[in-house]
Amino acid sequence: MSSLVSTQIQLAARPQGWPTHDDFRTVTVPLAALEPGQVRVRNEFVSVDPYMRGRMNDARSYVAPYALDETITGGAIGRVIASEDPELPVGALVLHQHGWSDLVQDDAETFRAVPDLPGVPSSLRLHILGMTGLTAYVGLTAIANLQPGETVFVSGAAGAVGTAVGQIAKLLGASRVIGSAGSDEKVALLSEKYGYDAAFNYKKGDVRGQLAAAAPKGIDVFFDNVGGDHLEAALDAFNDGGRAVLCGAISGYNTTERAPGPDNLANVITRALTLKGFTLAAYLHLGAEFQQKITPWFAAGKIAYDETIVDGIENTVDAFLNMMRGANTGKMLVRIAPSEATEQDTITNA
Repeated sequence: MSSLVSTQIQLAARPQGWPTHDDFRTVTVPLAALEPGQVRVRNEFVSVDPYMRGRMNDARSYVAPYALDETITGGAIGRVIASEDPELPVGALVLHQHGWSDLVQDDAETFRAVPDLPGVPSSLRLHILGMTGLTAYVGLTAIANLQPGETVFVSGAAGAVGTAVGQIAKLLGASRVIGSAGSDEKVALLSEKYGYDAAFNYKKGDVRGQLAAAAPKGIDVFFDNVGGDHLEAALDAFNDGGRAVLCGAISGYNTTERAPGPDNLANVITRALTLKGFTLAAYLHLGAEFQQKITPWFAAGKIAYDETIVDGIENTVDAFLNMMRGANTGKMLVRIAPSEATEQDTITNA
């Protein structure tokens, strides 16, 4: 019997409205000796993401809800520290979906080995070089069929997906990219670092008016991470034949009452618009195509990123709650590797 224990975060209660610390529980689980075909992994980074809020509800969705009193699953990356499988030796860097824990062990087939990239933090596999970047790419290509010269509007543009969308849209030939964000600092970052041609602070109100001023010739593609008043604004701004990529609706994730629908849905008819939602699971076959694009872009210094890092598995709930409130710039991550840092910090590249 191993003397190692795994610290894990479980869902203790289904949140009503905004989640609180009382909805979660931290437990320690003794780890048994490895069985043949199993590996033990020490996580380096754990992901916290907006979609996790939806899985905390007991409601129909594209994936089963989290079970009460079970560890919250999701993306993480770590290194094999013990192995009973020759395909995943000690030291291998692996991605997995075992989620909010510092140590995890399971069958080797539940982990995917990825190569170490010299000078590249392993955390990037959880965002711009991984599922986050792929989400942006799929939305712009497979869903929106973005064409060179088109104008793109991105809601929640300073988040992990939004910062990826803006950059990839420009690299795919968009002539103008417009973003919304929740602070003047983030608005400046979009323009100065991420190549957005225009950006505005939605917290200053009148999203329709601000978008109209930023896109006087209208928009062709809307990549939506927010929903609500942003979707209404886009419906007003669309040119004929416009396409909305419905990726998320974080503005309504913590509401307890049904929000009213857009008041301008008739534009979908009169302007021949397309509104299409998607989840990434149906498009994983585009992963290789995405890697063929993102790898040379990244190597050429054409991709920027930000990470907001919280240290310690015990602070995972704080990281999640802060992310839901928009406190992050770029990707919010929990760092599990030993560190002297105890405060949240933001890491950027040039």
